[in-house]
Amino acid sequence: MYYKIIYKFDFFFRWVNFFYQTAESYPATLLILYFFTQKILRINSSCKWPVHFTSRVLYPQNCKIGRNSVPGMSRGCYIQARNGIKIGSNLRMGPNVGLISANHNPQDYDQHIESNPIIIGDNVWIGMNSVVMPGVKIGNNVIIGANSTVTKNIPDNSIAAGNPCKVIRQKEPYRGKNYSKL
Repeated sequence: MYYKIIYKFDFFFRWVNFFYQTAESYPATLLILYFFTQKILRINSSCKWPVHFTSRVLYPQNCKIGRNSVPGMSRGCYIQARNGIKIGSNLRMGPNVGLISANHNPQDYDQHIESNPIIIGDNVWIGMNSVVMPGVKIGNNVIIGANSTVTKNIPDNSIAAGNPCKVIRQKEPYRGKNYSKL
């Protein structure tokens, strides 16, 4: 009920879409909340997409993000893009998800190990409390179950879960809106 009232005033806040171009399908009345914490209070202010104030994004300049993808919009996410993260269109991430693109060197904790970037395809859903490790490629149309630790590549059209994460079955093609071709 409250959402209907808030959405009636959405046209007053359309200007906020200028700051969050990857979140084009989200209502401006929702984005204004992220605008306040990011642009005025300066929490995760270097991110060009909406990030919840309890989430943490390191090296946002190394992130490439597709349309309708807003990593860190849920509570408590940790995104470390030291080696790079490439995210396709229409990513959904649950609360407390971690995307970690670089590990510490076991011989010197002050250094990080170089690795390939994390690559996440289109139409991916990563469940609550999951962690994606360095160099992992997640294909298109994939669901990662809650509490999973993704250490190896996940192919297209899969449902995967567990610790370590394994494919548990194949998934039908995605039938929702195709944001990558807008």
